[in-house]
Amino acid sequence: MPELPEVEVVRAGLAPAVTGAVITSVQAFDARALTRFTGSPAEFEAALTDRRITGVARRGKFLWMPLSARAHASQALVAHLGMSGQLLLREPGAPAERHERVRLTVEHPAHGELAVVFADQRTFGSFAIDPLIATPDGAAGGWGTDEALVPSQVAHIARDPLDPAFLDARFRFVVGRKGSAIKRVLLDQTVISGVGNIYADEALWASRIHPQTLARALSTRAVNRLLAEIRAVLLKALAEGGTSFDAQYVNVNGEAGYFAHSLNAYGRGGEPCPRCGRPIVRVSFMNRSSHYCPRCQRLPKE
Repeated sequence: MPELPEVEVVRAGLAPAVTGAVITSVQAFDARALTRFTGSPAEFEAALTDRRITGVARRGKFLWMPLSARAHASQALVAHLGMSGQLLLREPGAPAERHERVRLTVEHPAHGELAVVFADQRTFGSFAIDPLIATPDGAAGGWGTDEALVPSQVAHIARDPLDPAFLDARFRFVVGRKGSAIKRVLLDQTVISGVGNIYADEALWASRIHPQTLARALSTRAVNRLLAEIRAVLLKALAEGGTSFDAQYVNVNGEAGYFAHSLNAYGRGGEPCPRCGRPIVRVSFMNRSSHYCPRCQRLPKE
């Protein structure tokens, strides 16, 4: 599943192309791409046509595009890429993409006409049109916006660790009261957003913490070290365009990121640990896999 770096790469690519553009037509080919939208595909198309996109913002793994107002409250087009969703920029009239679900045609005052294509092989991604509500802390809703507004469907999602409004003290407080494994806490998007399986494994490896260590058993120093490593791995992945294992993880131009070449633990089961040489272990965890070094990341005794 795309995580913060992959989604941020998409946001950064979309923003200059669609900010200020008017949506001239909408084609919703597959209702499964509108599972977060309460109306029909026809209603979705009508609600977006002739609206102006005023920006592109992100919180965690959610993207949204604020829309020019009509007769109702401020709204945004909200997108979640799910496991395999792609948002691609294409020339007008470009052939349909494989697994194409939704296509927006937009007219930008500087760039002219473009197609914004949502393609999704596994159909877990989705679009919605959602009201924007005030953020509880009064800070900007997320990356890419200065407005203290967030879509109602995204309001429960915590800020990500690269967000200037992320509170380290609150994170330490929550972690210190969790009796579950620290990796489970990192995957909880209501505690810290944008971190998924890949970057959780990488940050835990870098901070020498076993993924099944009880969160509340971690010292303040260990939590601070973990948070620092989360930020470091996310920033490095952002610089390298995200992690791509196959054609599903691409930017708006269809180009893959190359952070996979920098992974130390994730996907390296059986390979030597880059730090000590002991084979990386792969185990089942929450219907996924965890990768860690049994020598560098020891499970504390209770």
